[in-house]
Amino acid sequence: MSFDQSGATAPLSDATALAEAVRHGELSATALMEASIERAQSDPFGCICHLNIQMGRNAAAAFDKRLAEGDPAAVNAPFAGLPFLAKDLGNGAKGLPVYAGSKALAKRLGPEEHDSLTFERFRQAGLLPYGVTTTPEFGLALTSEPPGGPVARNPWNTEYSPGGSSGGAAAAVASGIVAMAHATDAAGSIRIPAACCGLVGLKPSRGLTSNAPDFGNHLMGITGDLVLARSVRDVRLALVAISGHTMGPYGELSLSGVPVKGLNLGLVDKMKWPLAGDQAEAVRAAASRLEERGHTIVDLCEDTLDTLAETADRIVRTMLSVALAGWFDALSIAEDEVTPIAAAVAQEGRGLPATDLFQAEADAAGLAYACWKLFDGIDAIIMPTLAGPPPKVGAMSLDKTDTNTFWDQMTSIAPRAALANAAGLPALSLPHGRSTSGLPLSLQLVGPIGSDLLLLDIARELEVASRWTYPADIAGTNA
Repeated sequence: MSFDQSGATAPLSDATALAEAVRHGELSATALMEASIERAQSDPFGCICHLNIQMGRNAAAAFDKRLAEGDPAAVNAPFAGLPFLAKDLGNGAKGLPVYAGSKALAKRLGPEEHDSLTFERFRQAGLLPYGVTTTPEFGLALTSEPPGGPVARNPWNTEYSPGGSSGGAAAAVASGIVAMAHATDAAGSIRIPAACCGLVGLKPSRGLTSNAPDFGNHLMGITGDLVLARSVRDVRLALVAISGHTMGPYGELSLSGVPVKGLNLGLVDKMKWPLAGDQAEAVRAAASRLEERGHTIVDLCEDTLDTLAETADRIVRTMLSVALAGWFDALSIAEDEVTPIAAAVAQEGRGLPATDLFQAEADAAGLAYACWKLFDGIDAIIMPTLAGPPPKVGAMSLDKTDTNTFWDQMTSIAPRAALANAAGLPALSLPHGRSTSGLPLSLQLVGPIGSDLLLLDIARELEVASRWTYPADIAGTNA
């Protein structure tokens, strides 16, 4: 593994720094937007499935005007005037389509008619959406290769995928089209692409970010929307900007933290699935760094965690299958309009009795309780995000009809990913070193519900100790 030990933050290396430059007149929103558009139009990584260039230009010009007039909302926006990309799945932005990588949905749906609450807050934070990033069809794979394309590729090595389902978003940030992009996570879909592309990605605690007003991405509470970014501070600012007052089915969950000093951190560097040696080494190296900073590392037995993860996999599979069946039925989507695996998953969901769905929800409640007990005496857990390197492009064929094999393949790529979703836990993926082949290595931090800021603070300690670089600078900078 290789690390840069400087710990310094390079100028204009993340969204926070770019926004500060815009506020101080060193850059303009218009200049950044033009640079982002230029790079998006020549995108060799299949990051983007839809662009609305005029939307971006209009938004940038309007932001520059507000800033020049001293509009306090513009001056104080944490991401002042930065180009931004929405994901082709989940909460939508007015004027941009959300087709979930599906030609069947593209036939039936037009651009979003209003902002979701999440995108209202993204805009209030100064982000300017102008395009949509690539996802697998219905978010059903850990590679992002929707029928008809584009095929998303990893900027570190184009033979590999940037992951899924937020693969296009991850590739767009790693290749510098934007400094930060919208992402969603129903079974690891923020954290897996973050790990594949060396980014920071947080799946927030259940109830912390909103799916209002349409709740189309709610999925019985297993999803969370946020961003993929190049720095911990970017993710933290984004979380603060869009969280709280979710106007949804849960009580208010506020952000709060504890001093990051003398924590008890559980270490799990094994799993029942095959784990690559360099992935395990990355996790152990991170634990050693945290121990040097005064934290206590406690070795945890992987058996308990893996048993909980298997329960989570069953819960999430049931919820996603039933949700897809409901989507197809509501829009009268025929099986011959989608890939064979999507049709098979929907058929599986359609065949499940209501009692199975009820039991999955009850099991999720029990799982959440078991996870609260898991953190008795432990502040957070350090473990791998991926079992091995990112999957290669084409590794997940959508022509399969055997759903068991398909779900098993996803589990083998990212074991335990669904645990945070089913139990409502916050979980963060963070880059930590590179493999001998030059691909990113990563680790995952998982904590009890509501410990999002704590995870970000722990991640910041690791980030300072091992600064990360990327294959390309952010468009519009010479970082």
